[in-house]
Order: sequence, then C-alpha cells, then structure tokens
Amino acid sequence: MSGPQFYPAKPQRSQPQPGHVYDVAVVGAGLAGVELAWRLARAGADVLLVSQALDHLGNLYQPTLTGVDFPAGSVFARVAERIAPEVDGPVDGWAFHRHLKAEIEGTPGLHLLQSTVTEVDEGEDGLVTLSTWEGPKLQARSGVLAVGAFLKGRLLMGDSVEEAGRLSEVAYDFLADDLSRAVLLVGDEQEAPAADGAPAYSVRFLTPARSELNGFRLGRFDHVYAVGRCTPGTHTYTSVLEDAAQLADELLAAGGNP
Repeated sequence: MSGPQFYPAKPQRSQPQPGHVYDVAVVGAGLAGVELAWRLARAGADVLLVSQALDHLGNLYQPTLTGVDFPAGSVFARVAERIAPEVDGPVDGWAFHRHLKAEIEGTPGLHLLQSTVTEVDEGEDGLVTLSTWEGPKLQARSGVLAVGAFLKGRLLMGDSVEEAGRLSEVAYDFLADDLSRAVLLVGDEQEAPAADGAPAYSVRFLTPARSELNGFRLGRFDHVYAVGRCTPGTHTYTSVLEDAAQLADELLAAGGNP
C-alpha cells in the first residue's frame, strides 16, 4: 500500500515520550480501529492505537471464522489467508487474534497502548487531546473513535445486566459522559446469538445521532471522527472494514490533519 509520508524523517516506529504528538490517535482496537490504524501506519503515518484490553485486539463476535468474508486487501483478509493452510478445519477466533496481533505489533509507525480513554478535547491549536484513567494525556493531529458497542454499553443476558460492550469487556462510561456534553448520543442495540456453549446476549449502547456526523467527522469537532459500530446504522464485518478503509483514504488525502 502506498500513500503520502506525513514527515520525511519519521522513524520506523513511533517512539512516544512526554509531548509526543501523533498524526492520528485511534480509540478502540476492534475491527474498525485495527484496520484503520494498520492502513494509516503502512502509508507512513505515526499512529496511536489505544485499547482498554489489547488481549481482545480485533476480536470477532463469533468463535470461528466460519462464514466470515473479509474484504480483499484488509489486514483481516491478509491474516486469514496466511493461517488458513495451517489449520485443518475452521479457524479458531483466538488463534486468528494471536496472528492478527502479531501483524499489528510488527507494523512500523503503529504504537499500541493499553489504556482507558475518558475524555476527548480539541484545543485552539487544532490538536486532539485524549485524557485517560491512568493520567497521561495523549495528543494527535486527528482523533478517531472506533469503540464499537462500548459507549455506555450494557450487556443483557437473561435477568443480568453487565456494564460491558461485550462479554468480559468493560464499557466506556466516562468517555460516553464526556462526549454527551458536546454530541447528541442516541441508543442502539445489537444481538449476539448463542454459539459453542456461549449463551445468547444483547448489548445496548450509545452512538452519535446521524445529525452529529458529517461523513465520518463528528460535526462539532474539526479533527475528531467516528467509524464502525459506534456510528448509527446496520453494520457487518465487511461494511465496518470498508468504512475504515475509506476513512483511512480520506485522512491520508488530507495529510492527516483535515
């Protein structure tokens, strides 16, 4: 994949330190966040991919890859094609995750950080600042929300309710509260069918209202975007990855700072 270099003297890997400014900071390491960050970094951008749990990077909503059709050219298709000859039978979701994480970890210019983002702000200097539970603030020229079903996510299984966007994955409540001060958020719901002994459950969560989005951009910000399941509408693996690819192209065309 080719694309414009953001800075000609950029090192091969992001080397963050106090005061470091990324080209793009992506919040959420599900399908959309992983695909977007991978494409941007391969095109020469200095990218931060921050997730509450890197052990769940790129996780799918099903235990195997049976019936999954990833778009050609995506990192997900690339990894699936690589490991398919090594597997006799369906590709296990966790095995796929391990290979995917190795691919992302080995991508120059892509920095992985396990942290919980609680606030998103945009300063007069145009920089996007992410505040975290852990304390350090992170800065980038553009920020992207790719948090899936985790904005105020509530997992419902029978009579039980868990503050999560998926089984055993905590919700972004503080981030949802912060966004709601500037963005109208509306409710959405997703069903996860029973599979391989795991019970069926549903997740209720928040997304920006359609009126808050100008394409992928959150209309009340200049350099903050949203992509994937955390945006309104019906989503599939294919549509989420295609949206991530489109946003990557738009950010690269704008030089990382639209």
